[in-house]
Amino acid sequence: MVCLSGGKDSYGMLHLLRWMKRVVPFDFEMIAVNLDQGHPGFPVETLRGWLEAEGYTYKLFSEDTYSVVLDLIEPGKTQCSLCSRLRRGILYNVAEELNCTKIALGHHADDFIETLMLNTLYSGQLKSMAPYLVSDDGRNTVIRPLLYCSEENLIELSEQEQFPIIPCDLCGSQENLKRQQVKQMLANLHAENPKVKGNMLASLGNVRPTHLLDRTVQRVDERDSGVDARRSPRPPVSDGDEPAFS
Repeated sequence: MVCLSGGKDSYGMLHLLRWMKRVVPFDFEMIAVNLDQGHPGFPVETLRGWLEAEGYTYKLFSEDTYSVVLDLIEPGKTQCSLCSRLRRGILYNVAEELNCTKIALGHHADDFIETLMLNTLYSGQLKSMAPYLVSDDGRNTVIRPLLYCSEENLIELSEQEQFPIIPCDLCGSQENLKRQQVKQMLANLHAENPKVKGNMLASLGNVRPTHLLDRTVQRVDERDSGVDARRSPRPPVSDGDEPAFS
């Protein structure tokens, strides 16, 4: 099940997955699914027309979460979190109804990097998003195929293919969101050093548990590497603690 929001990322994901279907050495079926969340003036017929013209198998669903978000979230507060949770719950049920084994979401490399920064700065957690995730109840498996696609490339693809972009009337209309601030900060750093985003994405797959403060993670690392934590001295402060810049 390919979740199609009407933004450039989900259009790009659907486009690229169909291209992959033609070249990978195994077969898979996919269905594009859009959830109309009750946003005023949502152009569902524009989306339907594009999907039919492009020959995609699709399902369009409707459930008003827009009013719920406006009722529960105070003006000026971030609406994205509640909106996404409500949408995710509905899509989980839809996937089960359609007998889909995977739910594909359109988060790209920049989303992973920004989420890492947001969690570090505002939640006190060192984490990003999972590229492959089984839901707590075991019913659904979420995949994020665009992990290694940059937002810049997806913008270029969207312009090339002329996707009919549908803006969001909730988060798209909010200014000064923390994610936007982090996005701008990363853009400034990336402008100074074009390797910044690549280095941050690479860091998610190059974790040094012994140089973090989570003792649970350290013990697992020590066990897997066969190190006796009681006899092995802690690494000196100068051993890899100084950040390396490219």
